[in-house]
Amino acid sequence: MIQLAIFDLDGTLVDSISDLADAVNTALAEKGHPTHTVDEYRFFVGNGAKKLIERAAPADTDETERDLLYARFSQIYREHCLDKTKPYDGMAELVLRLRSEGIKCAVASNKPDEFSKEIVTALLGDGSFDLVRGKLDGVPTKPSPDIIFSITEKLGIPTENSVMIGDSNVDVQTAHNARIPCIGCEWGFRGRKELENAGADMIAASPEDIYTFLHS
Repeated sequence: MIQLAIFDLDGTLVDSISDLADAVNTALAEKGHPTHTVDEYRFFVGNGAKKLIERAAPADTDETERDLLYARFSQIYREHCLDKTKPYDGMAELVLRLRSEGIKCAVASNKPDEFSKEIVTALLGDGSFDLVRGKLDGVPTKPSPDIIFSITEKLGIPTENSVMIGDSNVDVQTAHNARIPCIGCEWGFRGRKELENAGADMIAASPEDIYTFLHS
């Protein structure tokens, strides 16, 4: 019986790709580096902000320069993370519906914790989730299952009674590493094919599909 639904944030609950791309491109352009299209960023994101900078920066960029780019990106994104980002249709309603039925809901994101909490509060509502966890210093990013285990422990739900909901192979791998099922969201950044190849247990075409899966 599923007692806890753990949602990825970017590409699952909210469409944030344009704000992420704009912030990184601004940081790159200020340093004289080439920029990228929004579609290219769909394959740069997923493993945390530092890995995003590493993928977007030129291949020969040294660690010092990457650190400077990351710091500038963080500054820009802090000011503009809500410019274009918006929830996917039906996701806020799905979470409200699940919680009204006694299913706890949490967020597990590789986005820095401060940004994760700010975006969830602004776009989905303060207190909309039982717990929101982003990337914290010293805690491995997904696909490590550590964030899943920390959420289930905090909420007092057995891990085996939980499900991961996300849009990328990172989320599927995280679920597999935690030995829980994963529902893939085909509307996200990576698309259905990646989710199929990664071995998602079910692929949703709409929030209603998620609800149906959790009650099957």
